[in-house]
Amino acid sequence: MTTFASSLKKEIARVARKELRDEISSLRKGSATYRSEIAELKRKLKSLESQVKALSRSTPQAEPARKTPSLNEAPRGKPGRKVIFGAAEFLALRQHLGFTQAQMGKLVGTSSVSIYKWENGQVTPRAAQLQKILAIRKIGKREALARIQA
Repeated sequence: MTTFASSLKKEIARVARKELRDEISSLRKGSATYRSEIAELKRKLKSLESQVKALSRSTPQAEPARKTPSLNEAPRGKPGRKVIFGAAEFLALRQHLGFTQAQMGKLVGTSSVSIYKWENGQVTPRAAQLQKILAIRKIGKREALARIQA
């Protein structure tokens, strides 16, 4: 019986290999096709990137955009000039003065939540508060502290 069992086992393995060979060959063909398509796409991408790089070198650079005034810059004597609020500059101003958000809110005349939202860029201050912020920028630490205590 052992020779019968071993020959049956060998025959089953041979038939299984034969069946799998057909299916695996179609998978191998598909895999090879995909690899060649991927390689072609990579070549195209590389050539397009080099074209973009060459075009960016050949085109003249545009003039840099004019810098908009921020809280660190005073308006240049032109009344009615629009001043753009900068959240990072406002945070730097508060840290320079050494104030908490509550103290800065008291100095500007608003709540500490408003100061928090201004610093995080969630909200921009209204024109009235913006004028107060511009005025605060011109004073020193001692005068600002005196205004809070008064």
